Amino acid sequence: MSSARLPVLLGVPHDASSSFLRGAALGPSRIREALASPSSNLYSESLEDIAGLQDHGDLPLRNGAGDRAVIEAAIRDRVATGQRPLSLGGDHSITYPILRALAPTHPGLTLLDIDAHPDLYTDFQGDRYSHACWLTRTLEEGLARRVVQVGIRGPTPEQEENAGHFGVEIIDMRAWAAGKRPAVEGPLYLTLDLDGIDPGFAPGVSHREPGGLTVREVITLIQTLPGPLVGADIVEYNPDQDWQDLTARVAAKLVKEVASRMATPDSPAC
Repeated sequence: MSSARLPVLLGVPHDASSSFLRGAALGPSRIREALASPSSNLYSESLEDIAGLQDHGDLPLRNGAGDRAVIEAAIRDRVATGQRPLSLGGDHSITYPILRALAPTHPGLTLLDIDAHPDLYTDFQGDRYSHACWLTRTLEEGLARRVVQVGIRGPTPEQEENAGHFGVEIIDMRAWAAGKRPAVEGPLYLTLDLDGIDPGFAPGVSHREPGGLTVREVITLIQTLPGPLVGADIVEYNPDQDWQDLTARVAAKLVKEVASRMATPDSPAC
């Protein structure tokens, strides 16, 4: 594979917008360690070699409110040169400034969110930019034409009301278990919160919510996404809550599959 087709990897070590537990700012470096581990290799399941993936390192963040502007500017700079970012969080609040940078270049953007939680609070614990509010801010600014969420199993009445108000399409775990699957089209942005996966497979998150997706289900979903996939992020890995780096290995596996999907033609890979 030509490395020019691969996305660029970017660490976004921000967890100042986390509720309950911090630790996600440590995620990017630990995911990289798992990705580089000799216990595996750098091929995706479709035999795409991601060894040429350019790693742009971690953004110089201070883990405060000013980080949002730094993230937005960094993504905008990369998009301006034709690069497509694959960002490693960090908590889920990083997706909002990423989309602020991407959306003007990709009108009609569809957002696919794999997550246990809707993240549709108006504000949370007095913070309008909490990781529990990033999608509300995104929708208020019209940064996505369509939003589809998969894996939801931690709703609240307020978030259900906001989902209806903004027209968010939710495939919760009850609907998933009944066989419902997302039908999306590009341009597409994928945001993958690791707590969307059942904690039996990925315990290293701050908000474990039982009853989630399997790793295989998430991989299959990634592999069958239509294109173009213009960007993606993998967020909410908390190494402090992991067990024997199990979740880091899951995240590294997902990096390979997402990078491969972003680099392949716009038709599904399988």
